[in-house]
Amino acid sequence: QRDHYLPLKVIREHLDALARGEQPVLPSPGAQRDLTDGVWEAGPGGPTAARIGRAELLAAAEVDEERLTEWESYGLIVPSPDGGYDAEMVTVAKLVADLGRFGLEPRHLRAMRASADREAGLVEQVVAPLRRHRNPQTRAHAEATANELAELSVRLHAALVQSALRTRLH
Repeated sequence: QRDHYLPLKVIREHLDALARGEQPVLPSPGAQRDLTDGVWEAGPGGPTAARIGRAELLAAAEVDEERLTEWESYGLIVPSPDGGYDAEMVTVAKLVADLGRFGLEPRHLRAMRASADREAGLVEQVVAPLRRHRNPQTRAHAEATANELAELSVRLHAALVQSALRTRLH
């Protein structure tokens, strides 16, 4: 847990596999997580650098400066205080670009950003008491709990969208 910050479910599965005599592989630090089925994947083209510059983000998302500026104006892409972009912003940029190919514009995606911010706030409220502790183990538990809650939130969102689509399309 200390080295990988894995959700408890993944740790439990790893320990169960070890008990069965298997040699399970832990995800690499740069691996992406497919949150709909709980399987770790290294994902082609996944973000590998901790921080990248604007030019690298433009290249990774395959968009021009004007488009990136528009995404930033809607709060979809947020540079770090040093002007760089972290791995999550690379993923967000690629997803926004992919959704754009279906005609979804930043103004449509602003609601998704607002929803994500509300979900993050909810997770933050749950783990805030744990984060206030000085004990490093408790603080690590807070981070693991936040990661697990984030995973569950994403899975719930995906299930709700699928359910709504199934209802509306059939």
